[in-house]
Amino acid sequence: MRINNYSNGDCNLRHEAIYALYSSVVSISDDGANAVATDENGNVVAWDASAVATKEAELIAAYKLAELRTERNRLLAETDYWVLSDTADVTSAQTTYRQALRDITQTYTSLDDVSWPEKP
Repeated sequence: MRINNYSNGDCNLRHEAIYALYSSVVSISDDGANAVATDENGNVVAWDASAVATKEAELIAAYKLAELRTERNRLLAETDYWVLSDTADVTSAQTTYRQALRDITQTYTSLDDVSWPEKP
């Protein structure tokens, strides 16, 4: 599933960031502007907005990279038959294409900026 809204104002990402940073938090209520985190006893847990924003950015980057890897894996799977032992020999162009797909995350970090190699 592709997440279309990565903005820092997205409550779900803010909640994920708070849960990730503050292990005592078991519940978060949000009115759209303010999130109130509570522990298992109902006590309010203070959270740092700057730390949460940094964590949100990390989560966004991780989601984008996961999307890129998912698409890369799909493209690789489409060409797996090229390298099966009971098919014709794989060509140099096919090998180069598959390696370029495997290496794609060394250069790109999301579907937003990727330049896919040309399939032979």
